[in-house]
Amino acid sequence: MLIVLTTTPNIEEAESLARKIVETKLAACVQILPQMKSFYFWDGAIQMDAEHLLLIKTLDEKFDELEKFLQTNHSYDVPEIVAIKAEKISDSYLNWMDSYLRNEK
Repeated sequence: MLIVLTTTPNIEEAESLARKIVETKLAACVQILPQMKSFYFWDGAIQMDAEHLLLIKTLDEKFDELEKFLQTNHSYDVPEIVAIKAEKISDSYLNWMDSYLRNEK
């Protein structure tokens, strides 16, 4: 299992991406965290913006397709796409995720 992180500039984009990701079975669950402040280097200077963080729960085998989806549908020129491998996961949660993401119906 992977937890993929990305950020969006507003809640509308976060919700739109989350819904499409789950509907297209690129992930079984997407959580949107409340607005936060991000500090980052861009265009030759340190920037600060309000953003929403998405926690995208998916399988290793879905990463490439999810990455392509985010690159195509995200408003940022260089969206954050960072995957963290889950070290431990309950059998019941993994079975639920596996069942949803591998079910072709």
